[in-house]
Amino acid sequence: MFLLLDIDGVMVPANSWRRPEILADGFVEFNPKAVKALNKILYNHDFEIVLTTSHKFKYSLNQWLDIFKTRNISLSKIGRLPDNIDLINRKSEILNWFKSQDNNDDFIILDDDKSLNDLPQSLKQRLIQTSASVGLTDYLADEVLELAEKSHNEFA
Repeated sequence: MFLLLDIDGVMVPANSWRRPEILADGFVEFNPKAVKALNKILYNHDFEIVLTTSHKFKYSLNQWLDIFKTRNISLSKIGRLPDNIDLINRKSEILNWFKSQDNNDDFIILDDDKSLNDLPQSLKQRLIQTSASVGLTDYLADEVLELAEKSHNEFA
């Protein structure tokens, strides 16, 4: 199952009054509550992370694995949406990605981007939207896991 994951507003709350700490690898520190929540998701369900963040091409996929590892999130595999050279919005990026996939029935989108509210219902029903200033919480982790279980039962 794919977990389409944004970073800003999900793993890093977007608080204009607080400057995020940059770690030695050059990327911002993840919120500890978001790390705990994502680890809960990954511990309880087998997800392949697909980065949707605007930062997705700032680092190689191996560097991304290291970024997550440095932040105490262990991933064995990570992917990303194609480079956004046309500067389209997140909704269009995700729609284009789904059009290019052979099997796109098994996914959850975890993002704060409000443009995703306009996704077709078949995709929107698998969207867990965070509050940009709060990010991923334990409560939302439970929602992801419930949706994953429901999705698994539908396709089992």
